[in-house]
Amino acid sequence: MRLHLVDGTWELFRAHYAKRPGHLDPKKRERKATVGVVYSMLRLLENDEKEKPTHIAIAFDNPIESFRNDLFPGYKTSEGVEPVLLAQFDAVEEAARAIGMVVWRMDKWECDDGLASGAAKFRDQVDQVRICSPDKDLGQCIRGTHVVTLDRMRDKETDEAGLLENRGIEPRSIPDFLALTGDTADGIPGVPGFGEVGASALIGRWRTIEAIPSDPALWNVKVRGADRLALELSRHREEAMLYKKLATLIEDVPLKEDFAALEWRGVPHGAFAAWCDDVGASESLRQRPRRWRESS
Repeated sequence: MRLHLVDGTWELFRAHYAKRPGHLDPKKRERKATVGVVYSMLRLLENDEKEKPTHIAIAFDNPIESFRNDLFPGYKTSEGVEPVLLAQFDAVEEAARAIGMVVWRMDKWECDDGLASGAAKFRDQVDQVRICSPDKDLGQCIRGTHVVTLDRMRDKETDEAGLLENRGIEPRSIPDFLALTGDTADGIPGVPGFGEVGASALIGRWRTIEAIPSDPALWNVKVRGADRLALELSRHREEAMLYKKLATLIEDVPLKEDFAALEWRGVPHGAFAAWCDDVGASESLRQRPRRWRESS
């Protein structure tokens, strides 16, 4: 038995920028991204022979701002996001519910916090948790082969051994790694001068920023420009600790559902038909679900 946890915000952005025609609903509102997410989720639920989800939940940032914006003014916001995309944040949640998925709306927290909390809450009840997202920060949720991340677009699965091979660090060190390198998607600037190679070498050796010696002569790993990086880390260590806090996911977001509620039992007839009417769905989309359940 496996649990799939889906990064709905990433799915929404991907669908918005996909090379497919727009989709206006009967009220002339653009719904391309929302319809795209429905196609993607139905493909995962019904047509992906490799995945075959039995239990699933999808999380969304709604709004994009979170408690992290109170900690750091430069953290990501909705500024610059296209209005036509922002206008679909509520609509895509309704669409996901219409195909029978459990939806976790993150307002105070972020989508990734919801996914991390779901993994922590339910991992002991399943054979495997599969976190469907390419976001680097979700690597901290990985546990052996029991909790893995899945980049569906590239069909790339990453377990703990894969993370160690690719980045040279353990899951618990992901926040330290991102604190040094920065994460442009989240508005984390990182420490000046640090790239992925140098950060991987240091964090792979010392595991945490706190443990990295101030004297580069004690680093015991080959890092290009060690003296310069040590100076920058010394100057920006306080900021680095803040960035680490920003990159650390919350694992105790209160999720009301128990594990049984996450079972996907098919697309509810009534809810899906109503959603199709609301969005002006094509006949092919209306007929696309193959597994139905009667209750809505």
